[in-house]
Amino acid sequence: MKTPSPLPVTLCSVTDLSDMLTPKGPRRQPMKGFDDEFIDIVDYIVRITYRIWDEKQVDLCKRYYADSGNIQTLAGNVMGVDTVIKNTWATLEGFPDRTLDADNVVWSGDDNEGFYSSHLITSHMTNLGPSEYGEPTGRTARIQTIADCVCLENKIVEEWLMRDNLGLAQQIGQDGHEIAKRQALSDHESQNDLRDIHLNHFNRTMNTDVSGYAKKPSNPEDDATAFAQAVFGTLWNNRSLKQADQYYDYRADVNGPSGRRYYGAKQVISYIESLLEVMPDLKVTVDHVADVPYLEGARDIAVRWSLAGTHTGDGMYGTPTGEPIYILGGSHFRVINGRIRSEWTVWDELAVLRQVERNRLITGK
Repeated sequence: MKTPSPLPVTLCSVTDLSDMLTPKGPRRQPMKGFDDEFIDIVDYIVRITYRIWDEKQVDLCKRYYADSGNIQTLAGNVMGVDTVIKNTWATLEGFPDRTLDADNVVWSGDDNEGFYSSHLITSHMTNLGPSEYGEPTGRTARIQTIADCVCLENKIVEEWLMRDNLGLAQQIGQDGHEIAKRQALSDHESQNDLRDIHLNHFNRTMNTDVSGYAKKPSNPEDDATAFAQAVFGTLWNNRSLKQADQYYDYRADVNGPSGRRYYGAKQVISYIESLLEVMPDLKVTVDHVADVPYLEGARDIAVRWSLAGTHTGDGMYGTPTGEPIYILGGSHFRVINGRIRSEWTVWDELAVLRQVERNRLITGK
């Protein structure tokens, strides 16, 4: 008798939410130490997120987050499960109807070394209470988040959170630049360690050897890491922008932070040029890559990356300060026929403005 093939791990991008919240059938992959109810890592990520945020069972963080876990964000690190719970309730105070809709979960790893998941989320919310941005405005917003997690034995042990906070502030009617100035002044007066954290990441990024990046694999769908490195190596690090049409389909739909949207290779070039104008020496490192199937022959590729550069040029961040800028970013590429057809890229641009304003306080520029 032929042994039946194992069921494939849940494909979030093509599975209805109701099916993901009520999965049926046996476990689809080894999950040592995880609760018996979870059938695979995608199921785990989708359902615990839904329970914590949509159902407001925030105390479940104690079950699903390691006691000493670390969430890295561009606005500072969140240490320990108690702080995670406190911050979650604070967010819900400002946006009590906030939902986290699972657009995709791209994953890698196993239950021995730990699963790595990259969760692309769309959040809908109404500003009905006080928040870090100010008094409630009653306005609604829709933003995207990418949450990358390392999961081991039923716990998230490390996370990198990238959320479009400037887009959120703008949509609820707040002035992102004024918020960044207030936050920067608080950083400056308290002398917290956020600047040191950014400088450490800036130096790590600038000192990483990326010479092997700029070579596109012959079959990008079969070598996700090489493809991701080639995208950033060729277009960003080597500034070979004329090659953009080798990586982006002419119909490419690119969703960026703060509501930016680009269509096709030509507009992608303008997007990259806007950052090169601000930081002519910028450099990008690819810090993690995972990929899963999409439709037949296509792949969804998730990339966590770091960008570092010196603010020596005019542009969208104002008068140059001559100081370092560090960006923690995440991208989801949908690759069809060897090129990016859709892209979702998220970073916290409010935290970037905060860096710029803090640098102004230091330099007086």
